[in-house]
Amino acid sequence: MLKTILSISGKPGLFKLVSQSKSALIVESLLDGKKTPAHSRDKVISLNDIAIYTEEGEKPLREVFQTIFEMQNGQSLTVDVKNQNALRAFFAEVLPTYERDRVYPADIKKVVTWYNLLLANNLTDFVSQPEAEPEAPVAE
Repeated sequence: MLKTILSISGKPGLFKLVSQSKSALIVESLLDGKKTPAHSRDKVISLNDIAIYTEEGEKPLREVFQTIFEMQNGQSLTVDVKNQNALRAFFAEVLPTYERDRVYPADIKKVVTWYNLLLANNLTDFVSQPEAEPEAPVAE
């Protein structure tokens, strides 16, 4: 599900991939529902490709979202995104091993904002189901 949800540098909010043309992606804003092109010069990244630095390596953002969803019982977050200490304290609860030197309050603010936006748009299937293994042919 998160493969089709995009962040576009310089544009607020998140976008859902609608279609592709030869020169651009057609995306729909999750904030206002407006469709707009995202050109090749725009820095576009799928939420599925984002990870958070931890002491053990990197943790995919989808897993962080799933942890938040479970901790909040599916409710939106009420963290004060203007308070750096509150952001860091919240994130330490969600991901105790996050690297404090590499994950900035601005990054945590994005996680909180994006989570609430996804929740508001009923996009809560954060952890995709693994693809089923094809069955081995049965020898007769």
